[in-house]
Amino acid sequence: MSKLNGMDNQQQPMGFDSEHFLKTLTQKPGVYQMIDHRDGCIYVGKAKNLKKRVSSYFNKSDKDPKKKVMLSHVQRIDIVVTHTEGEALLLESQLIKQLKPRYNICLRDDKSYPYIYLSSHHDFPRLTFHRGAKNKKGQYFGPYPSAGAVRDSMHVLQKLFTVRQCDDSYYKNRSRPCLQYQIKRCTAPCVGLISEKDYQDDVDHTVLFLEGKNNRLINGLVKKMERSADDLNFEKAAQFRDQIAQLRKIMERQYVSGKEGDIDVLACAIEQNIACVQVFFIRNGRHLGNRTFFPKMPNGKIEQEVLSAFLLQFYLDKKLPKTLILSHDLIERSLMQEVINERAGRTVNLINKPRSDRARWLKMAKNNAETALRQKIESRENTRDRLSKLTDLLEMGNTIKRMECFDISHIQGDHTVASCVVFNEEGPLKADYRRFNITGVKAGDDYAALSQAVSRRFVRAKNKEHELPDILIIDGGKGQVSAVTQALRKIDAPEVFVIGISKGSDRKVGLEKIVRASDGKQLIFPSDEPALLVVQQIRDEAHRFAISGHRQQRGKAKKKSALEQVDGLGPKRRQQLLKQFGGLREIQSAGVDDLCTVEGINTALAQRVYDFFHDGSSV
Repeated sequence: MSKLNGMDNQQQPMGFDSEHFLKTLTQKPGVYQMIDHRDGCIYVGKAKNLKKRVSSYFNKSDKDPKKKVMLSHVQRIDIVVTHTEGEALLLESQLIKQLKPRYNICLRDDKSYPYIYLSSHHDFPRLTFHRGAKNKKGQYFGPYPSAGAVRDSMHVLQKLFTVRQCDDSYYKNRSRPCLQYQIKRCTAPCVGLISEKDYQDDVDHTVLFLEGKNNRLINGLVKKMERSADDLNFEKAAQFRDQIAQLRKIMERQYVSGKEGDIDVLACAIEQNIACVQVFFIRNGRHLGNRTFFPKMPNGKIEQEVLSAFLLQFYLDKKLPKTLILSHDLIERSLMQEVINERAGRTVNLINKPRSDRARWLKMAKNNAETALRQKIESRENTRDRLSKLTDLLEMGNTIKRMECFDISHIQGDHTVASCVVFNEEGPLKADYRRFNITGVKAGDDYAALSQAVSRRFVRAKNKEHELPDILIIDGGKGQVSAVTQALRKIDAPEVFVIGISKGSDRKVGLEKIVRASDGKQLIFPSDEPALLVVQQIRDEAHRFAISGHRQQRGKAKKKSALEQVDGLGPKRRQQLLKQFGGLREIQSAGVDDLCTVEGINTALAQRVYDFFHDGSSV
């Protein structure tokens, strides 16, 4: 690939000279990026012939007003030349997903999908939740649409086949069976209460279940039940009977169809310029669940365009199933088919007019897409009404379109975390959420913690790293609001409307008081005031986000050994100390001479360990 710039970066933003640019533009395939005066990409497109495609935008007979608005922002066009049109299509999808240009259809969900992972490097394999790169030895089953779907499946498996799900560190250090064994959710391989062969049978059954080969699994269990009965081992036969009964119930709930297949069903619906895509995940005939997406799109797009753009962005970093069932035919279908096949390394069936069971799956996906879209529209309209009402109640000059709320979480000043959550007219903007680890302030000083977090956030806003809110909400009363407004003045932040929300004396929901920073006036709204609900919602979300961040900090601190804080004491020596003394408490009570008896611990290091535990610096 090669890259060309539409205009010199030194040129002043006085409009784009399309005539000069088009004279030198290549006719090869490639991707073009339209850049505005802020050096931000506002549109990405691909072309079989770059000169012909880009020239079409500047056709004087074209009277499309939307296109004219977009072109009015263009200051230059960057070109990436590719070898083929298929390569250009893939690069276009990658750039859209990365840059999220405002005039493209953009998929806003970047999270990787969860899997169930079965290890293969243990004598007694472990079954666990997995998200991220699949670089461990073992088998991966999925993807599942959500973490909840994975946990539900693992809960069922734990009751059915009792394969261990505990952490390796916990497993290796057991001297007696844990509670999972007592409630018959594990066979205690950690203390040798099951043979490798019997355990492997449970693992094999788990694999068959996860691969959707339930009929084969049940047939095998029936044979084992009969064999146990013939051997007069009626207790074992009863266990197999119960497993078979449970499997039959699960199959009734999970199967959409008895046919096997690796299939994703995608249905798109558009209303009031909002697009919804519903994705159903079916693996080996088993319905694993579904996910709902609301891609960002410019005005005037149709379902075919949205589904075509969504498809490539969604599967850029995911394994493609054998079949994709689509609610609408794709734009440039033959090119899309070629690129998808190349990505998958095999032929992927693209079906938009399914029959029989597959038609029922698609109808179900369409119904879900339409339902989710109606809920989204109603929710957005309600939110807009509430924001408009809140604007009036607070006597603000401009309508609220973007809100930010800050909250602080700590326990007695320990591991203080500040959260910033962002809402707009459509609800939470989770991609814009931020956490701030607070340092250098007195323990428990919420005023200083809020001041630090807000200052850091608004310094970035001044540098155009993110949008400014129309209103800043602080979880707190007059003191917190005053501290925040002073902090904003110190950094010379752009003017923003600030309020604080605090619970009443008995801290009951619905009796909140709102403090307006501009005049210090305290406002009390009726508990059923719709405008108050949106303030409560963002306050509660900020509280939840702060607490989850605080718990993560505490979790990291708990996992970290106190010995890691001793200068010069590496992992091998820490391990030697723990092995020789049996635990941290014993090391803490040991003297310098005792510590020196451990290989690798000299007098100076032993003294540092001793001092750490006896001079008040240890936790």
